[in-house]
Amino acid sequence: MTDQPHPHHPAPELFTWEFATNPYPAYAWLREHEPVHRTRLPSGVEAWLVTRYADAKQALADPRLSKNPAHHDEPAHAKGKTGIPGERKAELMTHLLNIDPPDHTRLRRLVSKAFTPRRVAEFAPRVQELTNDLIDRFAAEGSADLIHDFAFPLPIYAICDLLGVPQEDQDDFRDWAGMMIRHGGGPRGGVARSVKKMRAYLADLIHRKREALSDAPDLLPAGNLPGTPGAASPSAPTEDLLSGLIRASDQGEHLTENEAAAMAFILLFAGFETTVNLIGNGTYALLTHPEQRALLEKSLAAGERGLLETGVEELLRYDGPVELATWRFATQPLSLGGKDIAAGDPVLVVLAAADRDPERFADPDVLDLGRRDNQHLGYGHGIHYCLGAPLARLEGQTALATLLTRLPDLQLAGDPADLRWRGGLIMRGLRTLPVEFTPERR
Repeated sequence: MTDQPHPHHPAPELFTWEFATNPYPAYAWLREHEPVHRTRLPSGVEAWLVTRYADAKQALADPRLSKNPAHHDEPAHAKGKTGIPGERKAELMTHLLNIDPPDHTRLRRLVSKAFTPRRVAEFAPRVQELTNDLIDRFAAEGSADLIHDFAFPLPIYAICDLLGVPQEDQDDFRDWAGMMIRHGGGPRGGVARSVKKMRAYLADLIHRKREALSDAPDLLPAGNLPGTPGAASPSAPTEDLLSGLIRASDQGEHLTENEAAAMAFILLFAGFETTVNLIGNGTYALLTHPEQRALLEKSLAAGERGLLETGVEELLRYDGPVELATWRFATQPLSLGGKDIAAGDPVLVVLAAADRDPERFADPDVLDLGRRDNQHLGYGHGIHYCLGAPLARLEGQTALATLLTRLPDLQLAGDPADLRWRGGLIMRGLRTLPVEFTPERR
């Protein structure tokens, strides 16, 4: 890996295991010395890293930076190394993270109805039910791995319910998703195989739901997206997201089967790992900042939600689930942060660096759950702002509040220095989070 050194200060080494544990000092160096920095990634792809808040916000909304990998001026060795492994071969490229207007506008409009504040509020009781059920499984044991036992399954089951994946199939999704977030920790080619299996399953599920809807065309009004969990059999039409997409497509919205499958795939992929990391990173931050945790527990005990809401936003800023925004590619030469970006160059906005920029945030390295001026970039900015942000916030707030309330003496089991972070470029999350607590009586 080659980094361009500053004339007086050597550039920090990036993408090592030590860097993964705590990337923030390296990002601080880049912000100060080379805020738009060209580097060779572990995959061999060369890209620009954008680390200052103002530059990051500009880049996230710049129409000259395309999401479509077709604009990548890639050498042969970099083919297919800029997205999710296996998505090309599985014909899952036509999703919101890979397309620009007008197709992006059309597809986002179709699915946005599922994530309005009202729809998410209607889903809140189901999220609370899932949260309670998962904690019930380990509360009497006195110890748990909060990633494996809680943070990972919660968003999987929630997004499966929203999509309309039958309950009897949801554990398969959990297995495939588990392989997808190992980031090299599983068997070689395992991610691509999981993507292929998920693609085949989604194609079959779309086919079955389309048949069911054609047998009962009046059961689901056009565009009526989920308000209730979609855990019923696919032979019975339900008010789930996938059925809503099929209905909209069949009534003139021009959604191809590949687009429907890709949409379901990316909602699952983008909608679960971000929340796994939000819950995991957020819990870890609270357990290692006892004064802030005590303030939140006091607020929850008083029946207040204000500190919980600002607290989740601060956890997103302080050590958020998405370290780098997904890939962008220059469609024409442009200047960013004083550097000339050539057409075809990949650009990666480092959200984790921008959200600790002292030019934008006072005391950026301090965790302050009551922080008010907190326009973090954890969910992006511009037309690609995260569609599922309301749902992720709901899941994060519900998970953290319920954990702290039900397990009030929750603490880390072991030395924080022994924790390991998952390797990978885009996401930031713990492999495990062992905890202990006083067991609940059964």
